[in-house]
Amino acid sequence: MKQSLLQKELLGVATKRYAANIYLAEDYLKSRGISMEIARLAQLGVVAEPEIGHESFGGRLSIPYITKTGVVDLRFRSLNPAVEPKYMGMTGAETKMYNVLDVERAGDFIGVCEGELDTITVSSCVGFFCVGVPGSNSWKKHYTRLLSDFQRVFVFADGDQAGTEFARSLARELPVTIVQLPDGEDVNSAFVKYGAGYIKEKAGFQ
Repeated sequence: MKQSLLQKELLGVATKRYAANIYLAEDYLKSRGISMEIARLAQLGVVAEPEIGHESFGGRLSIPYITKTGVVDLRFRSLNPAVEPKYMGMTGAETKMYNVLDVERAGDFIGVCEGELDTITVSSCVGFFCVGVPGSNSWKKHYTRLLSDFQRVFVFADGDQAGTEFARSLARELPVTIVQLPDGEDVNSAFVKYGAGYIKEKAGFQ
């Protein structure tokens, strides 16, 4: 269902208000290797005072999905996932590709990640243009068309069965190079442990 201008406007307003509270997540983001500068560039925020309809997202990290036309979706990540659901989304929202602005910025190749924070890690911390999907089951056919002009698509596969299967499924549709992370690791955890050089080396860029 197509979004109305009012819906987009409300998402944009919420994004700005939550972004003003990003300092509340500074320690959490630091533990993930994400600086406040990068967090602000991604317009991440914290739901300190929920907008109408966002009451169930209080205290969560807000992650806006930004396109050329503005904010088209918001997802919310728990800052304490041990005691509550890790991710929550807007009621009735359709799954979208994250960080799509990198499609236009990229040259001959682009990366694909599972998860928004992993995508931010590759795109902004490692410096490798990258898009993402919320999970391994979130890929849609038109994403394939969106990436079909790239000479190479690097899929950063989480070190679990779902991550491996996700990468293999994309390899059947696109000219893919699979960057397999170690067992139990994802891009962000590997970046925190080993640094940007490790991720580049895994992808063959050093």
